[in-house]
Amino acid sequence: MAIIEMKDVRKTFRTPQGTTVTAVDGVSFGVERGETLGIIGESGSGKSTLGRLILRLNEADSGSIFLEGEDIRALSKAQLRKRRRRWQIVFQEPFASLNPRLTIRQIVEEPLVVSKTYGSRTERLQRVIETLNEVGLSEEFLNRRPANLSGGQQQRVGIARCLVTDPTLVVLDEPTSSLDLTIRASILRMLAKLQVARDLTYVFISHDIETVRHFCSRVAVMHHGQFVETGTTHEVLSNPQQPYTQALMAAALPPVPYSPEAKAATA
Repeated sequence: MAIIEMKDVRKTFRTPQGTTVTAVDGVSFGVERGETLGIIGESGSGKSTLGRLILRLNEADSGSIFLEGEDIRALSKAQLRKRRRRWQIVFQEPFASLNPRLTIRQIVEEPLVVSKTYGSRTERLQRVIETLNEVGLSEEFLNRRPANLSGGQQQRVGIARCLVTDPTLVVLDEPTSSLDLTIRASILRMLAKLQVARDLTYVFISHDIETVRHFCSRVAVMHHGQFVETGTTHEVLSNPQQPYTQALMAAALPPVPYSPEAKAATA
């Protein structure tokens, strides 16, 4: 059974000037349990808005959104709050998504308090420690604050906060775009291991085509709020059929940067 089923979803916004901008325009797709769907496209194509619509962080104007068989647009706020522990998101900017006034323990523990998943303070602390260990952080980080952490450590905290409630679906909205290349690789390896260990389903939003190529099983190409091409990652990225996808691929930096020395070596 598909964990996500979206049909004809639309979302518009009003600008300060009073004009209407269509961010998502009739998108339909499904994601099977345990797979990773990559969503790529240029800035402003509607990728992040779609990710927020999946979890009802933004309200869709029309269309249907089913998560694990439930119509989330029909849920009350109280019902959605109870279920949201199973559907989580990791944001693009780790520092901006963490409350600077809270300690790491408070940040990761907060979803447990809100969802009332663990009754006692001792149980919640144990769960926080276990989850921090899963993302490569020790107990030493419990009383630190986000400003005292590196960018990679901040994102690990964001991932721990997401995982602490034991979700089934995680939307990853450009989770590594602000990180150095070496840190980015370690975060992606960790996410891949966590997916297997926890049987997670990922929606991976990114503009980095090479990352999507290696991390995602299927890919959807988004342009002006619509999916213009979908399929397995190999099919779409190795043999793009749509002109926009072809242009996107042509604009992407190669995995190995060009240099005259490299060209001479292969001549």
